[in-house]
Amino acid sequence: MKTRSVLPYQGLKADPPARSTARLVLVAASLFVSIRTATVAGAEPSARPNIVIFLADDLGWRDVPWHGCEYAMPHLDALAKESVRLEAHYVHPMCSPTRAALLSGRYASRFGCTGAQNERVFPFDTVTLASALKSVGYETALTGKWHLGSLPEWGPNKFGFDHAYGSLAGGVGPFDHHYKKGPYSETWHRNGELISEEGHVTDLIAREAVAFLEKKRTKPFFLYVPFTAVHIPIDEPQEWLEKNSQIADAGERLHAATASHMDGAIGRVLAALEKAGMRDDTIVLYFSDNGGHGPIRNNDTKYPGKYPDAIVGRDNRPLRGKKTELYEGGIRSATLVRFPGRLKPLSIDAPVHAADWMPTLTKLVGYAPPGDLKWDGTDIWPTLAGMAPNANDRTLYWLGVGGRAQALRHGRWKLHVPRGEAAELFDLAADPSEKHDVAAEHADIVADLTRRMAEAAARDGESRVVEDTRKQASN
Repeated sequence: MKTRSVLPYQGLKADPPARSTARLVLVAASLFVSIRTATVAGAEPSARPNIVIFLADDLGWRDVPWHGCEYAMPHLDALAKESVRLEAHYVHPMCSPTRAALLSGRYASRFGCTGAQNERVFPFDTVTLASALKSVGYETALTGKWHLGSLPEWGPNKFGFDHAYGSLAGGVGPFDHHYKKGPYSETWHRNGELISEEGHVTDLIAREAVAFLEKKRTKPFFLYVPFTAVHIPIDEPQEWLEKNSQIADAGERLHAATASHMDGAIGRVLAALEKAGMRDDTIVLYFSDNGGHGPIRNNDTKYPGKYPDAIVGRDNRPLRGKKTELYEGGIRSATLVRFPGRLKPLSIDAPVHAADWMPTLTKLVGYAPPGDLKWDGTDIWPTLAGMAPNANDRTLYWLGVGGRAQALRHGRWKLHVPRGEAAELFDLAADPSEKHDVAAEHADIVADLTRRMAEAAARDGESRVVEDTRKQASN
């Protein structure tokens, strides 16, 4: 049964910041060896890095400063200069599937999840990134959007998070914190208890994250911060609009203000890391859950409340496509990874996937899976560390929203197959914007990729949640 209480802010109690009691060696190669050879029993918690993951919602490929965006985003701009920039980091074309891949190491279609959904995605016995890290001594917290099961009994606390706060469902009204009209509209929670709070959603998410970082602790931590920005409906205080006064179009300026507000929130969390003396001991990962969508009306009537009536859209140039599509603009996400002293700032074009983070991060800290977790992702630490920066032999697979399309990338080639239509083939090395279908000239490659796609698709739905009959909600 749902419970609801109206409470003042009662977040994590802020204790004086504690500095790490030990430092990792500063030589990247030595650190790589020491961490990768540590056993679960033998590795001290202080020898394991903290992990912070920021996830934007619907932010387009070009909507970031290192891709030429003019939005006021100084904190992400600074972070990019200190980070590995992954220029071929792939996600799913909608929010719930990407979140499922990140936390499971598997393509979301393995769970029958291809679009945004409110029904539970994971079977309860699923080993998640949070539960794996928790099993080797990490403290785990989520502050922000979950959207992998929108009832309290399906929330983050059931899947390895010690502390959970924010929206159980999807994007919410920025001030009333309500999801779309219907059974999941009341969704703002702390540890599965529905609550009401005042404040802008972006500020509340950041405040909870900062409070978590200010706690005294003796364990390493995993902090997952999935923002609702820049998902509609959006509304912003004047200060964020003024930071983007150079943009004439009202809808574009509103969207820019939302991105700037999120950037400010990221800055607050990074500042808290610095203040607590944990900057050098923390891996920071940033990306967006899918590409930007096309022009859409912000005052969406599916949400309660009224919002600025403007047309807002996201920018994926020069990539083709948008949110919900399997062209590059829907599934490539601008991505940063910072690990001071261990990873050197550089740009990497090798294809990687959101499903890679669970195998990579868990191996980095010495977690040994109890059995075959059927990961589709792989350990990409050598790529991040610059030891295989141009590795381009990956095979990546997607099942699109509602099964309306499939796609597969193998090396430089990408096969795109809309349901009921002829397959398209793109040479991403020569044509990353997918302007030229070359299927007619390369029948042998189409045949090879079609075979690979059938093999990859054979595992779809094998871990689908079948015991619950609730209908999937539309995005």
